[in-house]
Amino acid sequence: MNIGSIVAAAGLCACLAYLGVLLASHLCDSIVPFEDGPTPATTSVPLLIGCAALLGGFIALRGVDTAQLGLLALLCLCLCAIWYTDVRCGIVPDVFTIGPLIALLGAAVYMHHWPMLISSLVVFTPFAAGALLSRGRGMGWGDAKLVALGAAVLGMEAALLSFGVACAAAVLIAFMRGRRAEPIAFAPYLIVAIAASAAISGIA
Repeated sequence: MNIGSIVAAAGLCACLAYLGVLLASHLCDSIVPFEDGPTPATTSVPLLIGCAALLGGFIALRGVDTAQLGLLALLCLCLCAIWYTDVRCGIVPDVFTIGPLIALLGAAVYMHHWPMLISSLVVFTPFAAGALLSRGRGMGWGDAKLVALGAAVLGMEAALLSFGVACAAAVLIAFMRGRRAEPIAFAPYLIVAIAASAAISGIA
């Protein structure tokens, strides 16, 4: 892939990431964080956009077709929006997980691409069990929906490995900060796992 295509891919992902942040910011204005949720914080928008651009350029360097590039751009929009809302409000909105997930799985059914359906269901199940057993405190339903989306994009093996690392990292960092009993914004850990796995292994 030539330099122009790589730059174009990076620019597209950066633009969609910025759009995701704008949508998330507008959505957060109408959200009241839960009292027992993570402590609201701010996030660096330029850093999010820059990381999206790097991810787009790196994956384009590996070689992607038009459909994969479109999926990557949509993923950047959703992941940046989720990062922003979870850090600021402690919530992972369904519009950024369920919407794209339904679109992906619908396309998978239409094309008889069953591994995507299986990957999403298998990876979603333990996280859903965690959300159910902890009643949303140890693991939120938004996080479970996010891993289902990530599994659909990455494939089952890559998703299981990357999300396992994300869980371990979240526990370790909480332990090091002395915040084992406090709720945390877990979506950013999952998003880093999705982005890193996509950069290393590509999109399924």
